[in-house]
Amino acid sequence: MIRRLSDRVAQGQTIPVLVVVGALVALWYGFAVYLNAPWQLDLYAKAKADWTAADLVRDTLNQERPVLPAAHQVFAEIWATTVDRPVTSKRSLVYHGWITLSATLLGFAIGTGLGVVLAVLILHNRAVDRSLMPWVVASQTIPILAIAPMIIVVLNAIGLSGLLPMALIWAYLRFFRVVVGLVMGLRRPEVQLLDLMHTYNASAWQTFWKLRWPSAVPYLFTSMKVAVAISLVGAIVGELPTGAVAGLGARLLAGSYYGQTIQIWSALFAAAALAAVLVMLVGIGNRLVLRRMGMTP
Repeated sequence: MIRRLSDRVAQGQTIPVLVVVGALVALWYGFAVYLNAPWQLDLYAKAKADWTAADLVRDTLNQERPVLPAAHQVFAEIWATTVDRPVTSKRSLVYHGWITLSATLLGFAIGTGLGVVLAVLILHNRAVDRSLMPWVVASQTIPILAIAPMIIVVLNAIGLSGLLPMALIWAYLRFFRVVVGLVMGLRRPEVQLLDLMHTYNASAWQTFWKLRWPSAVPYLFTSMKVAVAISLVGAIVGELPTGAVAGLGARLLAGSYYGQTIQIWSALFAAAALAAVLVMLVGIGNRLVLRRMGMTP
């Protein structure tokens, strides 16, 4: 890893990224001062206190409930809620992140399995293709904010509660990307290759396993990268209208109720980091599988 980082620095690929990050952080602090200044000036006026520009900058960047928290406040909150608190505490980001991650992974598995099954059916049955594919596309036009409470209420009525109803919501967001990507990959082999398999008297299963599936694997992993991030976003969004008491969505909701903007931003950064890790893990799995199949060196 150190050698790869040094190679990137030598090739001039790291410095531009650091410049962009530095510019974003500077803009962040600038907007934090600008947006928090009216409240701070009002406090100065009420207290009839003398102040300088340095005082204004310092105080706006250290408000207890700022309009826009500064970067150091957000990262201090992340440190306090991950390192300084036990993971079993309901104020720990690790605890809430695990709740959201559990539902995301279960929904990811259900959605991927359902997507693979539907893609195979669509490939091998023209009637299923013509009848099912339009419904698959139409299903994604229903907003998750509208359907999530309905799913929770219906499943609770039949005795299903806890993690499974939430996971089914994430699977609903997940399977569409898998179906579309996998169908595209399964239909990718050229006609000449399919005729060659037919010439060798290969069965439909052999053609699928030896030709269609290897060509579809890169498409599958690409759709999985997109879907795993969307599943996490859906998990967080789905927690909001369902009144969840645990999870990153619940953390966001509690922060908005009590005006804790620092808590909101820390939960957002935790969600972004979690999504980045999930996408990275899918990418690593993609490279390992393709290398195992001999498709990459």
